[in-house]
Amino acid sequence: MKTNRLIIPAAIAALAGVSISLMAAPKKNVVDEVAWVVGDEAIFRSDVEDMYAQLRSEGTPIPGDPYCYIPEQMAVEKLYLHQAKIDTIEAPESQVLAQVERRLNFFIANLGSKEKLEQYFRKPMNQLREQLIDITRNSYIVEQVKANLTKDVKATPRDVRKYYESLPEDSIPYVPLKVEAQIITLNPMVPRQEVEDVKARLRDYAERVNNGEADFATLAIMNSEDKGSAIQGGELGFHGKADFVPEFSNVAFNLNDPKKVSRIVETEFGYHIIQLIEKRGEQANFRHILLRPHVSDEDLAIAVQRLDSLGRDIKAGKFTFEQAAGVVSQDKDSRNNRGVMVNDQTGSTRFEMQQLPPEVAARIEKMQPGEVSEAFIMKDERKNRDVAAIVKLTARTDGHKASMLEDYNMLKMMYENHEMGRILRDWVEKKIHETYVRIEDGWYPCEFQYEGWIK
Repeated sequence: MKTNRLIIPAAIAALAGVSISLMAAPKKNVVDEVAWVVGDEAIFRSDVEDMYAQLRSEGTPIPGDPYCYIPEQMAVEKLYLHQAKIDTIEAPESQVLAQVERRLNFFIANLGSKEKLEQYFRKPMNQLREQLIDITRNSYIVEQVKANLTKDVKATPRDVRKYYESLPEDSIPYVPLKVEAQIITLNPMVPRQEVEDVKARLRDYAERVNNGEADFATLAIMNSEDKGSAIQGGELGFHGKADFVPEFSNVAFNLNDPKKVSRIVETEFGYHIIQLIEKRGEQANFRHILLRPHVSDEDLAIAVQRLDSLGRDIKAGKFTFEQAAGVVSQDKDSRNNRGVMVNDQTGSTRFEMQQLPPEVAARIEKMQPGEVSEAFIMKDERKNRDVAAIVKLTARTDGHKASMLEDYNMLKMMYENHEMGRILRDWVEKKIHETYVRIEDGWYPCEFQYEGWIK
């Protein structure tokens, strides 16, 4: 399954590290009163309160007074949406709906249940979904307008150098230590009997549900090893086929009877049984139960010994790390990439130390470029299991102030972001001066991001 692939709610649960205590209800009662008027459109207090609740539920930081920041952002959005009508920009509905379902899943994982979600937003699920569809559609359209306005921003080396030389000394960014590495991982041998035991348990669960003797959701809560979805009774939320690994999707999306349970499905994450909840066009909502065969400490030790032997052969020059990775490594991403580790956060091969798995960082910290580590055990967070690994440090760039020679791409991005920000600011402030704006008493004075609101 690709990044979130199976199982997306598990990833969402990890992202939802926002303290629930931060999610108190809005301090002010929702009253339908006009806060701002932009052109011929009004922004109501209820709109502001709804957005405030959503931002807090997502853990989005709000700079300054929310009752200044939020209506200003809504007003700016209206300027962009007006431009979108002129440019006839629309949002692809299927993409909007898919994103809304992902956000709803995030909220549910964060708050604990659909009921708590409805209680928090003070709306039934269908109304909340419609509201999020509007917000998501508008957000997509606004980004397209911004892209059109800034599409001609292209940085030349001369532009980047001039920008770099204009930066005050204390504004030149510090680039932390970065490393590049290769890795070979080996999964411990799983005893055949352990696999058969897992399958037997899943067959038993499926038979009990199919015979009406047990409830799938209850069994998922009690037994599933996908903890992110287990707390929701195994429910995954609405997703398309591409959101899961092919083995899972091929079985799940062929289910038609919500009362029946699928056959056992094997994926890189373990073994699953699946139950259809509902289909909506190309998207569907499923429950699943995941069980993983477990390995013993003895099996892990054997895997470590095999990799230690492999590492000695690499150091002796019998073959290269790249050659060994292509044959031995059981991590398909790095195996197909000569063992090269890729940073999921940036898409680059460079890592800051805190971006590496902690077990890898602990070895690399003491190594020099070209060195190969001893074998060690690390947690494969994606699959939630222990694996044996060896790593090779291929490059190390010590922390330093950014320079044109070593950090041109980063400085180029900084320059382009600076230019795009300037263009968008100038455009917004021009539109503000051309547009009728009224801010009602009680909604100012504020320290606004843009000039010209108060005329």
